[in-house]
Amino acid sequence: MATIAMSGNDTIIVQNRILNDLAVDNCVELTFDDDIASLQTGKTGNTIYGLNESGRQATAVIRVIRGSGDDRFLNNLLLQQQNNFAGFVLLFGTFVKKMGDGAGTITNDTYQLGGGVFQKQVAAKTNVTGEADQSVSEYNLRFANAPRAIG
Repeated sequence: MATIAMSGNDTIIVQNRILNDLAVDNCVELTFDDDIASLQTGKTGNTIYGLNESGRQATAVIRVIRGSGDDRFLNNLLLQQQNNFAGFVLLFGTFVKKMGDGAGTITNDTYQLGGGVFQKQVAAKTNVTGEADQSVSEYNLRFANAPRAIG
């Protein structure tokens, strides 16, 4: 029998707030930009392996409806970081992908986000052809770690 994966009803939580005002397309994207290990091979195939702790870092791009309650919430956190970086309370959260098997069983694919900061400002644009992205606020956050658990 084939393996089935039905994805839907994912959840993103930042600072204990469930974000509901998510935009279109990729409204949450979690990526790991750095390798978790490196290796270098020399003469006669001798190889040196190295753990890269930066590989734990995760980038989260969260797209919310511009001007919504979640936009105001995230913008307030961003302002707190900008106004007092040394005193800023690091961000934490959870990203849960819900996976169904087609027979009613749901598996949670969960990332625990910790040690986060805002990485970029929120950009803006005007578009006269009705592009939906002009009504989206995109937040770029960077987390020190984001271990994954499947259960």
